[in-house]
Amino acid sequence: MMQGITPRYLLRLLPWVEVPGGSYRVNRRLAHTVGDGVVEFVNTGASVSVIPTELAELPQLAGVDEPLLQDAAGRFVQREFEPGDVIVEPGGPVDRVVLIAHGKVEKVGRGEYGAEVVLDLLADGRYFGAAALLPAPGEWEHAYRAVTPTTVLVLSQDQIGELLGRHPELRARLADFADAPRPPTNAKGEAEIELASGHEGEPVLPGTFADYEPAPREYELSVAQTLLRVHTRVADLYSHPMDQVEQQLRLTVEAVREREEDELINNRDFGLLYNADLKQRIQTRSGPPTPEAMDDLLSRRRGTRFYLAHPRTIAAFGRECTRQGVYPGTVERFGRRVMSWRGVPIFPCDKIRISDRGTSAVLAMRIGEDDQGVIGLHRTGLPDELQPGLSARFTGIDDRAVMSYLVSAYFSAAVLVPDALGVLENVEVSR
Repeated sequence: MMQGITPRYLLRLLPWVEVPGGSYRVNRRLAHTVGDGVVEFVNTGASVSVIPTELAELPQLAGVDEPLLQDAAGRFVQREFEPGDVIVEPGGPVDRVVLIAHGKVEKVGRGEYGAEVVLDLLADGRYFGAAALLPAPGEWEHAYRAVTPTTVLVLSQDQIGELLGRHPELRARLADFADAPRPPTNAKGEAEIELASGHEGEPVLPGTFADYEPAPREYELSVAQTLLRVHTRVADLYSHPMDQVEQQLRLTVEAVREREEDELINNRDFGLLYNADLKQRIQTRSGPPTPEAMDDLLSRRRGTRFYLAHPRTIAAFGRECTRQGVYPGTVERFGRRVMSWRGVPIFPCDKIRISDRGTSAVLAMRIGEDDQGVIGLHRTGLPDELQPGLSARFTGIDDRAVMSYLVSAYFSAAVLVPDALGVLENVEVSR
């Protein structure tokens, strides 16, 4: 009966903040770079949206008024692709604009003798199919295929038609753009622009724009519940009947806490794997969790307090260290010795799942309100509270002599600033 109980390090490491009203507001600072040719996004859990002003990075929409860009941004639809999935087949009409929010996509063509050739690798913030906005978009010349788990935003031909119908001035602007002469391009299709020197004709350098989101993020408490049923005859068989009920409650509470930790990591709304900022999600250089990859993850934030990884991922990291002839240290936490890297402990957590492809993830985080890190959220002082934020309410005995207890835990987690949490994604654990 005890095999399903794990150390639950995340629940023990997070600083817990009281949320008496049931929700916790985080005013997020929205900072992005304009004029760099890369589209930027904002994510709320697993939901991703494009920053409207960033659509001006598409040459076809450069100089368009912000209200129109906001209308266009709201029409993009999020789609997910797995490695190997074909996003676009060659030969068909260019009928959609595709923005790569996160992941890697390869542009595939045909070389000599018809052999498949990867012409380019597109990653976060790149796009293709912008010609779909023009009156004569042409056909897809190449295929586009996901290399890693990839999130894209798609503006379909129907949405483009509705957008142009609502904004005739945009239709006229795009027609002028289509008739304008194009600058020469290189082998990748990028425009070759000769930069002027001196004070006249100097290029406009990219700039950073910062503002606060008009709608602050609201983290509402989630609930994990289960109903414990115990027949009265179970208690009648023993001299101390309530001891048996207490043991059943104890095991039920352990199961609810296990579910709580799983939700804190994997919930698509507030789970840490989905709540990490897109810019704080990085890929390994070669697949396995190497020391270099762990350094990349560590260097992206100040005051990293700990790593969190599946036990098999930690074992794979140990193998990589041995292969390179380096030796991670150990530190003592909670009365146990755990592996560490650069003095930062690596705690095991089997809630970080391993995919069918044999890949997993590593989390690194700074914690605490005072340090603008990651915090746990709960509400205490509940009726029939057994532990902080967890209650077991007796709901009565039915006509079959079965006693019932409703066990509930109220919780969530919040990332106060984007660099508080980082994720090393698609780590190969079985190589």
